[in-house]
Amino acid sequence: MSLLPGPLGSAEDAVNTSGLPMIGMNHRYTVLIDNFTYHFGDWSKVTGLSVSWQQVEYRVGEYGNQVWLYPGTTKYEPITLSRAAGPYSRVVKSWLAQTSKNLRPQSGTIQLVDYLGIPLVQWRLSEFFPIAWSVESFDASGAKPVIETLKLAHTGFLEDDLNSLV
Repeated sequence: MSLLPGPLGSAEDAVNTSGLPMIGMNHRYTVLIDNFTYHFGDWSKVTGLSVSWQQVEYRVGEYGNQVWLYPGTTKYEPITLSRAAGPYSRVVKSWLAQTSKNLRPQSGTIQLVDYLGIPLVQWRLSEFFPIAWSVESFDASGAKPVIETLKLAHTGFLEDDLNSLV
């Protein structure tokens, strides 16, 4: 009997060995890029992991109001990563400096990991690059961490590219 659950798929697979559901609460996100020079570390918040399709309508024949609906162009929102600034912020800053000189889209993975660092689910990003980075203003009178934010544009996380079928 394995203490580690297998890859999640169905609802029945989402139960660990203790019998409790594996829910992504109080977990973190790890960003791994294929360029091994850079490891972005853990992030506390990820927004923008969403996809939508343009609705395409085709009117059938010359008469009547029958319409066929099809999914159109896939659109991905930019992904925003946030965390308390720390040692990995220097790695991101170095990557930004290299990227601004020599723009090469990267590929990599965002993983939702539990408190032990075991991935629960992952999203594979193809061709991403930075479109914004910021560190919020410093306030010595506040007792809260300084938040670093990185925004990435990407070409998708679904394996729906026709080139991948060849």
